[in-house]
Amino acid sequence: MSRDSRAISRLLRHTAGERELTMSADGWAAITDVLRDLELSRERLDVAVRENDKQRLQVDGERIRACQGHSLAGMPVTREALENSWERVYPADLLWHGTQRAALPAIQREGLSAGRRTHVHLAPAKDSHVGRRTRGEVLLGVDCGTLAVFRAPNGVLLTREVPPDAIVRVDAVH
Repeated sequence: MSRDSRAISRLLRHTAGERELTMSADGWAAITDVLRDLELSRERLDVAVRENDKQRLQVDGERIRACQGHSLAGMPVTREALENSWERVYPADLLWHGTQRAALPAIQREGLSAGRRTHVHLAPAKDSHVGRRTRGEVLLGVDCGTLAVFRAPNGVLLTREVPPDAIVRVDAVH
C-alpha cells in the first residue's frame, strides 16, 4: 500500500475527528477537504484509491470514504449510519476471523468484540484477501445464524460482536 493510500485511510478511518475534517455519520468526506488536509493532488488521490490492495477507499463523485475499519473514539461516524450504508447479508456458511493463538483463551471466554473499532471484521473464506489479518496464527470459524452481518463495498463482512458460542471452529493457519 502506498504512502498516500495509508495517509488517506488513516485520516478517513481514525483521525478525521481530531483533524476536524467534516465527515458524515456514514463516513463520507468532500474530496477537496481531504486533498487540502493531506496536501495531495487529485491525481495522487485517484492513484492511491485505484491501487489500494484491499480496496479500502470508495469514491462517489466528489466525495470519498473508507469502506470500513473506523475507530469509534473521536470519529464522527456511527455504527448505525455505517450499517445503513452497507448491504445486510445472511451467510449460510461459516465466516472466518484471524487472530493470534495467545488471544484464544480470552476469545473463548468473552467472544470477539470490536474493541476501539466500530465492527469486528470477518471473511467469507479461509483464503480471503480482504476481511482477515494476514498474520493470524489461527482462524476462528463463526456461525452467524443470529448475528447481524453486513458487507462493506470492498467485500469485508462485519458484525458488531461475536459471542463465544458463535465460534464453532478453531483452525491453525498453514
